[in-house]
Amino acid sequence: MADYTPHTPLEIRSMLDFLGLDSLDDLFAAVPAALRLVAGLNLAAGLSEPDVADRMKTFANRNRSSDLVCFAGGGAYDHEIPAATRALAGRSEWVTAYTPYQAEVSQGVLQALFEYQTMVSRLAGLDIANSSLYDGASALVEAVNLAAGATGRQRVLLSAGVNPRWRDVLATFSRGTGHALDVVPLSDGATRWPAGEGEAAAVVVAYPNYLGCIEDMVAARAAADRHGARLIVAFDPVLAGILRSPGDWGADVAVAEGQPLGTALSFGGPYLGLFACRLADVRRLPGRLVGETVDAEGQRAYVTTLRPREQDIRRERATSNVCTNQTLMAVTAAIQLGWLGTAGLAEVGLRCAQGTHYCRSVLLAIDGVTPLTGAPTVREFSIRTPVPADVLIARLAEEGYLAGVAIEPELAGDDRGLLVAVTERRTKAEIDAFGAAFEKVVR
Repeated sequence: MADYTPHTPLEIRSMLDFLGLDSLDDLFAAVPAALRLVAGLNLAAGLSEPDVADRMKTFANRNRSSDLVCFAGGGAYDHEIPAATRALAGRSEWVTAYTPYQAEVSQGVLQALFEYQTMVSRLAGLDIANSSLYDGASALVEAVNLAAGATGRQRVLLSAGVNPRWRDVLATFSRGTGHALDVVPLSDGATRWPAGEGEAAAVVVAYPNYLGCIEDMVAARAAADRHGARLIVAFDPVLAGILRSPGDWGADVAVAEGQPLGTALSFGGPYLGLFACRLADVRRLPGRLVGETVDAEGQRAYVTTLRPREQDIRRERATSNVCTNQTLMAVTAAIQLGWLGTAGLAEVGLRCAQGTHYCRSVLLAIDGVTPLTGAPTVREFSIRTPVPADVLIARLAEEGYLAGVAIEPELAGDDRGLLVAVTERRTKAEIDAFGAAFEKVVR
């Protein structure tokens, strides 16, 4: 494969020396062995570019994501993307005008981002939303940075119900920022907040949480008040159509993964980070804020109003590593939300909830399948299966189903926890067939 890479051996050696590593194997040591291509790609010497591309297509065709009925979630969901959303978001005006540095030639993009911000702030029930961040996990990092800057503290009370991948990202950033993360355990699917006091920068809760459970948001707000902390809520933007908003529950900051708003699963990205906060913290807002004004002729116009934490503005004083945003995905989300409208978003959320309730009843009717928690759920639910979750997922893939996500033993108590998600795309016939296949593979 070395013949087909653009880097010379000298360049590779220079990189490794700079990093203090002996070999490329050391560079990729963090990648689990099971995911590495040990034998290489076995490309013959001297292949042409089209031949290499054809070979890569052969490898890509081994992926089965497109032909599996998806019951997986855990932060990324198989929602319907209307043809109107795909057509409008794919127009060259959006794809090419990516970063609106020059307001005079970017009015359309700036207006779309302004509309996006307005919609996100309404979903979150908060005063201000920025024009997007990279993804939900990085939005959470920025929310904690905001809380630490506002309070002058480093301690963070982090619910174990927050997506484990998001918690991992926050932990990685915290090694550099100095945030002290106290992970608060769950009890029957809901966070058990400590009764004591003591100062903290932030209380972080997911709504619903990773196991699909509805958290007690009154208790979360009370915990934040006891510790003098900002309340950060990681919410589901689709379920905002049927649940009370984070702002209604007293959240100071709300973050979310915007992938369900018109972005395809795409093997994990690029995705979209939603971020909203109260007006009091607008100067600590990460990323960009687009505002509406009037031009020299008195006509309505749009400009980038604030970029208070970006590296290219504040240089070494920047409190964020954000220096761009996800404009195309943000515009896509605005188109999707505009297409659905308030009633449409509520309908999608309701259909998710109804499908989840029905699917849960189907699976719990199978011998050996038991609920992992007793808390109310909305769009996904957690169960304990008769066989290890990884084994079950592999067996059901052979039956044509992406069965769900294996839950970490720290949350499930063992290796038999499975997280199952149902979106509006899943029909009753698909759920019934899934239940029959599920029963077959666990016998």
